[in-house]
Amino acid sequence: MNPTATSDPTEARAGDAVAAARAATLAHALAHVPFDGWSDRTLAAAVEDAGVDPALARLAFPRGGVDLALAWHDGKDAELAARLAAEDLRGLRFRDRIAHAIALRLEIVADDRDAVRRATALFALPTHAADGARALWRTADTIWTALGDTSTDASWYTKRATLSAVWSSCLLYWLGDRTPGAAATREFIHRRIDNVMAFEEFKARVRRNPLAAKLLDAPSRVLDRIRGADHTRRPDLPGRLRRD
Repeated sequence: MNPTATSDPTEARAGDAVAAARAATLAHALAHVPFDGWSDRTLAAAVEDAGVDPALARLAFPRGGVDLALAWHDGKDAELAARLAAEDLRGLRFRDRIAHAIALRLEIVADDRDAVRRATALFALPTHAADGARALWRTADTIWTALGDTSTDASWYTKRATLSAVWSSCLLYWLGDRTPGAAATREFIHRRIDNVMAFEEFKARVRRNPLAAKLLDAPSRVLDRIRGADHTRRPDLPGRLRRD
C-alpha cells in the first residue's frame, strides 16, 4: 500500500472540526454584517452566537473578518456550481448560458444585498484589493468550469479575465438596481456580454490576418508554457493553473 495514500485520522477529525466551526460561524455572521460589516467584531459575535470554540474559529478564519467574507463568497460560488450542474442549458446560445449564470449568481445573494455591499466595500480597500480580485476570478472560473470550458491555451486566462470584468460590472450595477426582479440588471448583463462578443469577433478577424497572427503567437506560447508547467497553484497568479 502506498503510505502517502492514507490520511491521519486525527488530522481528518481536526479538519472536520474546523469545517464545522466555519459553517456554524458563517450561519450566524449575516445577522451582524449589516451593522459591523465583514469585521473582526462580526466574527467575534458570530462565534459567540454559534457557540464555537474560539481556537477553532481562529483556525477557520486566521485573518479575521476578511477570511469570513471570502468563505461566504466561496460558499455562494459553490452553490452556483451545484445549481448550474443540475440544469440543462444545452438549448441556449453560449452567450445566453453565461448571462444566465451571472443572473443566477446574483439571484443566490438577492436576500443578502447588504452583505454583498459590505463585502464590496471591504475588497475596495487597498489592503484587500488582491483578495477581491481573486474572489472575482474564482467566480468567473466557477462559471466557465460549470459551462464545460475545456480550453488549455491562453484563452483559459483571457476567458476568466474577461468574465471577471463583466461579473464585477454587473455586480456593481445590481447593487444600485431597484427595478422589480432586477430587470434592469438582466438587460445590463446582456449588453455587457454583447459588447464582449463583439470584441471577440474583432479578435477573430485580427487572428485571420497573417501579420497580426504572428504578433499574437509569442504571448500565446508564453502563457501556454506557464500553464503547462505544473498542476500547482501559483501565489502570483489568480485562481488555479489547471483543473485536476
